This record gives sequence, C-alpha cells and structure tokens, in this order.
Amino acid sequence: MKVDLTPIDTPSIKSRPVYAPLEARPGKQHVIVADDAGADAVTDMLTKSNDRSEILAAAHVMYCPGPTGVDLWAKLQALGAAQCFRAPTIPALLPRLARVLSDARMGTQFYLAGSEGLIGQAERAIMQTGFPFAAIQKEQRGSTLRRVQCVHCKGITENVSTDPFKCSHCGLNLFVRDHYSRRIAAFQGVNIDAEDPGQVPDPVVRFK
Repeated sequence: MKVDLTPIDTPSIKSRPVYAPLEARPGKQHVIVADDAGADAVTDMLTKSNDRSEILAAAHVMYCPGPTGVDLWAKLQALGAAQCFRAPTIPALLPRLARVLSDARMGTQFYLAGSEGLIGQAERAIMQTGFPFAAIQKEQRGSTLRRVQCVHCKGITENVSTDPFKCSHCGLNLFVRDHYSRRIAAFQGVNIDAEDPGQVPDPVVRFK
C-alpha cells in the first residue's frame, strides 16, 4: 500500500485545529496557559488591549518551556499578573490547571498559546469541566512538533518531528495524519506499511 505523503489541504480537514491571534475579552477571571513562544502571543495580546491592567489583576498565568527548550518565562513573569506559575513540563503544569479549573466560575476567559501539544491538552482539561468552547481562545506559536496517537496500540508519542515515524510504544511505522482528536488531544498515526511490510518511505522532517 503506497501512502501519499503530500500535505493535506488544511481547510478540507474538519477536525484540524484552527488558531487565531489572541484577543483580550471581558471576563471575571483570565486563565492564561502557554509554553514555548506562546509567551509572545500573550504579551502581544496585552499590548493591544485597552484593559491590560484589569486583565492582569484578574489573571492566573501558567507557563512551561517549549518542547525544543525555548523558555520565555521571564517575559510573562514581568507582566505582573495576579498569579504566576512556572512548571518544568506540560504534565507538571496540568495538575495546576486542574486546581484552577476547580475554582473557576462561568465568565472566565481562557487563553491558550504555544505548541499544539500544550494547547490541545489544556483545551481538553477545560472542556471536561463544562466550560463553553467559545470561552477558549487558541494561538499556535513556536514549535510545530506533534503529539500523535498510534491508532493501532493507542499509545501516544510526544514531540513527533518526522513523517513517517516509528511508534514509541509498539514500533509500527506510522503516517502522521492531519486528523485530530480533541478527546485525546492528539493527531492520528496510521501504519504506513501494513500491506507491504518494510516498504517505508524515508522520514521527512515536517514538524519542528
């Protein structure tokens, strides 16, 4: 089976995440979650806002370095938000987000920025608590490394850069599809040589 690795036209993939520049919105609380260059997206948003002081006074900022080591924590810390938290990794950040969500009330605005891995996992946590999708803004900045689930063993491989790649759980050679699952916050990886074992195209770096 020969798989076409030509990038799929994004608008035709309904599940593909859609991102847009963050915009400050009125809200009782502002939960800001970022990694990597997402810090720049947050500062850009606040620079354009007429309500910068009010937002920061009701803001809870959570940040971790990006998957390639980019760390712009100092830039966010300097904003002077009411609460700031830096985690070393996304898994270490998510419990803090869960605690914030347990106290959040309707009217809270959510701003997610940075890598798709961080955005997807934070969005999933927020939506599981029942907050409306309209309250969540997302802007991808920085690394485009992907979080991919193998559809065969269901294992998730973080920070995938090449297509195809070898599943870190079952070892199958996977083609990275543009289809995305919000439920698991991951793109889908499908066995590329199921019908012709060993016939695997050379990996190409598609995500950095």
